[in-house]
Amino acid sequence: MTDEGPPAAGGGEPHDGADDGRPDGTAPHDGPGGRPADPGGETPDWRREFAEEARAERPDLARLCLLVGAVADPTVTRHALDEAEIELDRLAGLVPYATRVTGDWAAELAALLGRHEGFEGVPADYQRLESSLLHEVLRRRRGLPILLSVVWMEVARRAGAPVYGLGLPGHFVVGFGDPADLHLADPFAGGRAMTGTDAELLVASATGEALDRSMLRPAEPGAIVLRILNNIRAWAASRPERSDVALWAVELSLLLPSHPARLRYERAELLVLRGEFLIGAIEMEAYAQVMDAVDPESATAIRRRAQAARAMLN
Repeated sequence: MTDEGPPAAGGGEPHDGADDGRPDGTAPHDGPGGRPADPGGETPDWRREFAEEARAERPDLARLCLLVGAVADPTVTRHALDEAEIELDRLAGLVPYATRVTGDWAAELAALLGRHEGFEGVPADYQRLESSLLHEVLRRRRGLPILLSVVWMEVARRAGAPVYGLGLPGHFVVGFGDPADLHLADPFAGGRAMTGTDAELLVASATGEALDRSMLRPAEPGAIVLRILNNIRAWAASRPERSDVALWAVELSLLLPSHPARLRYERAELLVLRGEFLIGAIEMEAYAQVMDAVDPESATAIRRRAQAARAMLN
């Protein structure tokens, strides 16, 4: 299930490794494809940088999220990403140093980020692509629960807090200290403190089932970014005219070391939808070969879809 909004396609597969957002206009001194060039004249290859960061020994969550935004927004420059990092550093510098002694991280961050800086969510945020882009969340002080949680986590980490993200079904929150203690806060609600009972009720309302201890494992950066990309795919799925967004979200997901194998088929379908019939058909056929060993019936159906895509070339 995605963190926010309806489930995205492709869940449950094995792993192999309202506003529609900012306009797609170009900025002065754009590089090829409308991308702004760096001051030195080179156009950044954001996808390559995303892939390299995703495969680093210790991936940087903030950088991964900012690179998602750079792929999404053609007006983003390296300077803009640096400014976002500086803003996270600035916010961390406002956390009282005594918190390292008192350990009252949740209350101090709620006072700073929630009440003073105004980071929180509202229902309308679910309809905005910007709500899934970290640089925009830092600018607007609004976003989906998982992006607001990323802000909290990155500010808290810089300030020295023992912080982690917790991807509960249907909602993302942050925790402090030992995960077994369930010392949680909900950044979407401005940092409202959550008890274990609150977490159980949240899971029950989202799934109709009881809280399982496996749901309480701190989320790794790659899993957090995949969940963010799932949310973006879900946003685009209800907007057929934004298949471009769905395509880059799938392609970034495929660059993560661990992702659902079915995303390869989803990419092929998007290519066909966007008129790339031959490439889409070839990728469908390649995925059908993978499926032969686990689900021959589905593999046959995928090959029929590939044949139909090839027929569109005539």
